[in-house]
Amino acid sequence: METQQSRLRIKDLPSEERPYEKLERYGSEMLSNAELMAIIIKTGTKTETSVEVARRVLKECAEDNGLAFLHDISLEELKRIKGIGRVKAVQLKAVIQLAKRIAASGYQDKMCISSPADVSKLLMEDMRYLKQEHFKIIMLNVKNHVLKHVDITIGTLNASIVHPRDVFSEPIRVKCASVILVHNHPSGDPAPSHEDIEVTKRIVEAGKILGIDVLDHIIIGDGKYVSLKEKGIIV
Repeated sequence: METQQSRLRIKDLPSEERPYEKLERYGSEMLSNAELMAIIIKTGTKTETSVEVARRVLKECAEDNGLAFLHDISLEELKRIKGIGRVKAVQLKAVIQLAKRIAASGYQDKMCISSPADVSKLLMEDMRYLKQEHFKIIMLNVKNHVLKHVDITIGTLNASIVHPRDVFSEPIRVKCASVILVHNHPSGDPAPSHEDIEVTKRIVEAGKILGIDVLDHIIIGDGKYVSLKEKGIIV
């Protein structure tokens, strides 16, 4: 059985190649993805340093999506990678979750939505890597402060089925003043489909009947978004 002592360690590298020392000397932004990952996983195997393990993992798993694979890969899949195992897999998933929470921190608590960009700041990192369409609503008070945001439906790769009664049941319960619709396109292209436009119009009309304004519908892509309000679809 491989022990901690039998593995190649970062401190076994020449000092100028050690990620810890490089980070202290030059700053974290100067480290490669593999070096940053090596600091997280700490140790290598009998034949590879942690940096070499990280480079191999990135080469095998990252493909064209870079570090985005860490959002999608499951804990079990990580554990099956040579040189990762249970502890390293848990460490990597924990860091990714922290990164997502840091990206959203400061935006949700009493955040005031004044533009589509504010919605992007709030939900982009949570939604840009999803493999299915998730349809959410953001509930706002009379001052456009965020009360909460919730999932309404999770659809297939290409479509979500959304009914107005599902959209408005929670807003009615919390007595919010208005809502913003948000969903993602797993393709990464946020351009609205015909179905997106039709569903939006139906929900807007239902909101008028209930006295709950639908302020916008934001479609999230990979680092991009489209506002149906800005496109004139919601007036």
